[in-house]
Amino acid sequence: MDPNNRPTPFRMLVLITKPKLADRAAEMFQRGAIPVQYEWNAEGTASSEMIDVLGLGSSEKRILTSYMPKPFADKALKKLKKELRLGTVNSGIAFTVPMSGANNLVYRMLQELDAKDIDDKIKKIDRKVTVNMSDIKYYLIVVMVNQGYSENVMEAAREAGAGGGTVVPSRRIGNEQAVGFWGMSIQDESDMVLIVADSENKLDIMQNIGKKCGVHSEAKGILISLPIDGVIGFDAME
Repeated sequence: MDPNNRPTPFRMLVLITKPKLADRAAEMFQRGAIPVQYEWNAEGTASSEMIDVLGLGSSEKRILTSYMPKPFADKALKKLKKELRLGTVNSGIAFTVPMSGANNLVYRMLQELDAKDIDDKIKKIDRKVTVNMSDIKYYLIVVMVNQGYSENVMEAAREAGAGGGTVVPSRRIGNEQAVGFWGMSIQDESDMVLIVADSENKLDIMQNIGKKCGVHSEAKGILISLPIDGVIGFDAME
């Protein structure tokens, strides 16, 4: 296949930051005519005592996600770092996760964005569909647990070398018979804990969370990890 005819690789860009900075980022994306955006309210995992000591004001966080061609995502990370000063203390973190597919409507919108806003030379260089896992330095660990166990998850994660995390309230929707078949008793109300970890600590963090908050515990934790191929602000979270 001609490399120039390969489909442009897409990325999910995730920003976790304070509400005011998330609003500024959303405005930036709108100015760039990025067609797909989603936003969630979340909570940081720092204790109230730590928030007072550091003068952070609030643990309230906002998660903003968008989908775009990889070259555009690379530029967006740099722009977020500049405009939001990501990487400074209490500024937030932004990262990109490779996408293996999208539905036709999303694909057409992103292809149109790609054609309008990405330089042809950059497109030709970056038209790679696969991700070399040996080059991945960071991972997004996603933990789904029964509501009220997010602190247990973060305690286990920190024991294994993790920094901070973000908690998103969620609700389980699923087949009760399937849950019963697997011998699991899962609450409808759940917490989703997001942790960015470096590749060296990822396995230890996941194993310790699984040991203390896994499916055989009261937390009924389910864990997955996703590769991150671009990140801004990780050092400030440690």
